[in-house]
Amino acid sequence: MNNYYCPFCNPKYQFQKSTPSGELICGSCGEILLKKPIINITKIVSLLAVITLILPIIFTLIFLIKNQIYSPNKNYRQNITQTK
Repeated sequence: MNNYYCPFCNPKYQFQKSTPSGELICGSCGEILLKKPIINITKIVSLLAVITLILPIIFTLIFLIKNQIYSPNKNYRQNITQTK
């Protein structure tokens, strides 16, 4: 029942009634209640903003851990002798 709202009344003071035909109406003003959308544009924009901020941090951490585990073994002594 919380999926419906009256666009004209304050959400604090809304209560729902049902007509004999089964429609939900606002108890305050008598207007037909509208169904709330599950996904709206503000949720999509905020999700994209969070992903763009967090994804680089996650990739950085993954590559840091990967480089720590599989660090290249450099034989510096061999490099010095070969250059001379």
